[in-house]
Amino acid sequence: MTRLQSQGAIASTDGAYRAIINRYQPDLEYYESTYKDLHQHPELSEQEERTSAIAASHLKRNGYSVHEHIGGYGVVGVFKNGAGPTVLLRADMDALPVLENTGLSYASKKEMKDQHGHTVPVMHACGHDVHITCMMAAAELLHAARSEWNGTLICLFQPAEEFAAGAQAMVDDGLYSKHGIPKPEIVLGQHVFCLYKAGTVALTAGPVFAAVDGVSIRVFGKGGHGSMPQDCVDPILTASHIVVRLQDIVSRELQPGKLGVITCGKFQAGTASNIIPGYADLELTVRSYDTKIQTQLLGAIERVVRAECDASGSPQPPRLAYFSHAPATVNDADSTKTLGTSFAAFFKGNAGPFEPIPGSEDFSVLARAINVPSIFWGLGGCEPAKWDDANKRGALKEIPINHSAEFAPMIEPTLKTGMDALALAALTFLDP
Repeated sequence: MTRLQSQGAIASTDGAYRAIINRYQPDLEYYESTYKDLHQHPELSEQEERTSAIAASHLKRNGYSVHEHIGGYGVVGVFKNGAGPTVLLRADMDALPVLENTGLSYASKKEMKDQHGHTVPVMHACGHDVHITCMMAAAELLHAARSEWNGTLICLFQPAEEFAAGAQAMVDDGLYSKHGIPKPEIVLGQHVFCLYKAGTVALTAGPVFAAVDGVSIRVFGKGGHGSMPQDCVDPILTASHIVVRLQDIVSRELQPGKLGVITCGKFQAGTASNIIPGYADLELTVRSYDTKIQTQLLGAIERVVRAECDASGSPQPPRLAYFSHAPATVNDADSTKTLGTSFAAFFKGNAGPFEPIPGSEDFSVLARAINVPSIFWGLGGCEPAKWDDANKRGALKEIPINHSAEFAPMIEPTLKTGMDALALAALTFLDP
């Protein structure tokens, strides 16, 4: 058993971590105000200018060596505190093009231009404002508690998670090389979900988030008058056959019990009811927990697309392109066992298992790039009474989930729990 795997199990049983976190807890009212400000001022992926400046300023005030504009608006704070392990905490910063419908007094009314130049509403509909705030609070707590631990702490604020591109952009921009960021021995992070009660954490070893690939497809036809389909090749019909046929891949080609998701979320074609267009565009999201299955799904998609175009007599081959790749998020077994011991001792009955979901994250790129373990856990955000009522009625699906216009995590105890979890995780793997 390595030092990283063993020490947490020792210290977490004697109340040492709880004493440190309670002793150095920062002013939470300040962070509640910070959270509301971030929620009111969300920024789209690759446009996190204000948010990153807030994070950088906070780290500087708390004694961190700060590196900015890594892979876009990425911010990294490094605090070297003697000999010992190097631990990286990560929080993502970007928001979504969603029109907020929470009714909160601090709801976002912001609009921005997206990557296509379109003006869109913007909302922190995935809880990244929670992640930022918890990280800022944990950074302050751990700096104040510097006499209690040894090692190097890295606080990384990542842009463009919603594009599944920000982590790779930071790595490609020399995160661990030209920017001089020390290579961590473990990478840690969390995500808020209203699937769980506020005040709880959820942790499981193994796969917790799926790999994802985006696939864009252009199917070509022969355009003409809608009244004369016999003289045309209708790409809308071809694309429709493709969408239906793709579902057979999961139901008939994957081993039963293995996760595979192929969803067509975008289908665009044509300009008028009486015109058969010259092409149709599809965009897919493809997800699985296993690299081999992901490769199988992508290969089958290409086979189906090309075969349907051939069957329809398309005048030219389809065009396929790939985007938004992120690997599966897989929690290291030994490290997760160590952190699980700390969580169970600290949170007691409010620590439980995390149910893997087919959503995706680029978090693990930060660890895979240097071949170190990583752990990603869930942070509960739903008002407990609301969760209990929905659960009693078998209606948990009524609770707004991430990416919903009604997504509204409970401020407290969510922020304190997230701060505690990050600080506890860091202390578990740093030297006492």
